[in-house]
Amino acid sequence: MKSRREFISATVLGCGSFFISPNILNAKFGMSPNVVSKLNDVNTTNIKGAIEMGCGTMSNVFNADDDNIPFFQSKVGINSFLGFSKSHSESHVPGRHLNALLKAEDYLGYKVEEGVIEKHSKAAFFSYSGAVPLPLNREVIDGDLVRFLPHNTREGFYALYALAKYRNSKKAMSIAEESIEFIFNHWNPVDGWDKGYFSDVGVKLIENESGPFIIGIARAIGPLVKYYQATGYARALELAIVLKDKAVQEYFTPDGSYDINKFGTHTHSTTSVMSSLAQLGELTSDSSLISRVKAFFDYGLKDISDELGWSIENAKASANPDRGEANNTGDILETALILGHSGYPFYFHIAEVILRGHLLPSQLRDISFIKEPSNPSGEDGRRNVALRHKGAFGFPAPYGHRPVGIGDPSFNMDIVGGVVSSLCEAYSKIYTFDILGHKVNLLFDYESDGIIIESPYTKGNLRIKVKRQAPLFIRIPEWLSLSSLSIKGVESEKNMQNGYLFISTPPVDQFISIDFTLPLREIQLSHRTRKIRAKLRGDEIIGMENFGTELTFFDPL
Repeated sequence: MKSRREFISATVLGCGSFFISPNILNAKFGMSPNVVSKLNDVNTTNIKGAIEMGCGTMSNVFNADDDNIPFFQSKVGINSFLGFSKSHSESHVPGRHLNALLKAEDYLGYKVEEGVIEKHSKAAFFSYSGAVPLPLNREVIDGDLVRFLPHNTREGFYALYALAKYRNSKKAMSIAEESIEFIFNHWNPVDGWDKGYFSDVGVKLIENESGPFIIGIARAIGPLVKYYQATGYARALELAIVLKDKAVQEYFTPDGSYDINKFGTHTHSTTSVMSSLAQLGELTSDSSLISRVKAFFDYGLKDISDELGWSIENAKASANPDRGEANNTGDILETALILGHSGYPFYFHIAEVILRGHLLPSQLRDISFIKEPSNPSGEDGRRNVALRHKGAFGFPAPYGHRPVGIGDPSFNMDIVGGVVSSLCEAYSKIYTFDILGHKVNLLFDYESDGIIIESPYTKGNLRIKVKRQAPLFIRIPEWLSLSSLSIKGVESEKNMQNGYLFISTPPVDQFISIDFTLPLREIQLSHRTRKIRAKLRGDEIIGMENFGTELTFFDPL
């Protein structure tokens, strides 16, 4: 398998492909025969717009039939609905959405609709109101909180972290600290959870038999890091380090390998623990931990993802090979951003490939194909389904919303929160300013009080205007040679420093133009049952094989 660096510069003229007839798909899944339906409004350039649209989704998914607890389940197409989950509704979705919405408010100045934060907060606090200070679920709507999935510990802490940081919620802080102490008392790295205690208090402990640590409490490292950063509560950092030690000793080994028997089949858990470890390594300036994350990113991650950041939703052998999960891609993106910020600028390039090549295009923006369901009973989950889904993220293939072999696609509501949070991190890393000066890390349109960036993907060439005097560093893509670009608007040598074009004295309030051509190239993505050809302009996909399926992002090859 090619390394990620080899992929960036590869040119592939052709390859074989595995093809399923559209007529077969029609017979099995009710799809239109002989039709390749390319979606309208596919985004490859606008991070801020994607965040704002996703925030709109998260503001409109409350179940009026369940005291406004947000929906989890989703299906769109011939039979469309939003639904309750006995494992994830109150314990899982509010944390994802609060984290993303309040981060968008802080990072972008997004104005969250009135009442939205209150509804998500109420649902999150409800999930903690059971017999133990952990996020719990009901078996049925109107039932008691009797189910605990360690998997949801991460999302519970994200709700409490977000409310503590962005709303200074004393209630959230009190619950978080009680929960952390409970975990220290009723879980340990050797024996796991105290099953007898849960049985005694009438709570069903539901662990995934496939990789219970990674699919369970290990996922909580990231929000524990965030909680410590927000509040200074040292026991949160202590618990994160305890979890980290088990993760690196038994799972994220020095060779960076991936073992499905250890990690389990739920790949989002693997990618979320990876990004969590990167967050902890960045916070603690732990270069050995960053190196361990980098080893897994470079090697083991290839077993469950491709070069565009697409990642398979379930790693078991029988799973659909083209069904991905955008959550995973968000974690991969965040890890690449942290590696880039840690002194490896090539990973900023990987982040840009992920954003333009898969994550941004996979947002549900064109909802014209969604059929509104009949609703004789007036169920809220069957009301305005198309509009309430607009801006969501789900389980895409690299080429479209409907992987080959899948009928109606789904966009489970937790995923939009995970992806929007990751996009906020990407937006914050387009441009950074530190002791070295201005740094342009990603070539997206951007404006702040320090800089204006005009992207070559939207404006034809790269133009930058700094608003205060300081040196300027511009990351140069891997496929671009220094000799092939020209600099206008400043007298400067073409000096490079660790992957960045260095301009020591850029003019203030005047545009500098970095002129170059976005090259056309073809690559192939390696998947379990097929090679998928794609054509790129720079790091933007302009065409891809789609095997005759519908709801595709790109022009067919």
